[in-house]
Amino acid sequence: MLDVEFADFSDPGRVRGHNEDYLGSVVPATPAEARSHGWLFALADGVGGQERGEVASRTAIESMLAGFRQAPPGELLPALLTRLVQTANADVLDAGLTAAPGGVNMATTVVACALRFDRAVMAHAGDSRCYLIRRGHASVLTRDHTVANEQLRMGILSTRDAAAVATKHLITRSLGTSMSVNVETGDCQVFAGDVLALCSDGLHGAVDATDFARILTRNCDLQLAVQDLVALANARDGSDNISVLAIRVRSVERVGMYRGRPYKLR
Repeated sequence: MLDVEFADFSDPGRVRGHNEDYLGSVVPATPAEARSHGWLFALADGVGGQERGEVASRTAIESMLAGFRQAPPGELLPALLTRLVQTANADVLDAGLTAAPGGVNMATTVVACALRFDRAVMAHAGDSRCYLIRRGHASVLTRDHTVANEQLRMGILSTRDAAAVATKHLITRSLGTSMSVNVETGDCQVFAGDVLALCSDGLHGAVDATDFARILTRNCDLQLAVQDLVALANARDGSDNISVLAIRVRSVERVGMYRGRPYKLR
């Protein structure tokens, strides 16, 4: 059956006085629950420039974790994660409206990864990322929802310009700013030995894909690996909160799907 280990680490960085990132996970209690629900890992980064970013990020993650625990057994993960992010968006919006007389503006990015059998499904809004590290190579499974990245996709900016322009941190999607959010999802098959890493922009803005691959492949101790990633980001920049949640796949259960129902492959 699918089996994973995970570790996380979050640091306020060297400049900011408090941490607006928040992380969480749901771990199945039994093998039956691993097959009916799976694992959920999620990370949120309160949007700078808005009020109470730490409240927004915590509200989003706690909403998603609670919704995942209460989900019907066997619900398809892409639909489930989309529903959870939309519910989290509504909860963040409500928290802002009730936080003070007249309400306050609060927003957060979110990236989530759910695993079941031999599949990983990602959902995100904003510029928090999910990486896949496989056989010493790291690839990004998510797409940054930023002004600069949208201009890069349209050919307005070059890759070099997009990495340096001031709008590279200006996000185009977040939770808590409107009644609904455009949730982007993706999925991939996972294999034993793969590592998935969720992170905020305080990490991926200072640490590149080769660093992710090197550190998460070299270290057998996953907790030491995530601490090394955060230390490297602090050494290179440290101007933002820095968070990472890494999941190492120990084994998988290969299945096929027929009319939405899984069956074991021999």
